[in-house]
Amino acid sequence: MSQPQPEPTQEQVLRERAAGQVSDVMLNLEWTIASAKKGHKVVAKDGVDRNAELALAELAKDLERLRKRLMQDTYFAVGDRLL
Repeated sequence: MSQPQPEPTQEQVLRERAAGQVSDVMLNLEWTIASAKKGHKVVAKDGVDRNAELALAELAKDLERLRKRLMQDTYFAVGDRLL
């Protein structure tokens, strides 16, 4: 027979909540990056608005950089220190 699991500590509960928030943001970033890339593709194909085309391409790059930074600062952080 297995023993009952101990109740999680307050710190564990709060860390789980923080991880959930980061996960939500990562999901939104993934969706936004995909949307920016799709929009860029459509605008580039239309060939009418060069400014929108460049802005969407730059936005996708910036969001990918921010997604990488968020992942490194949260999932791969050591304790309270950033790598």
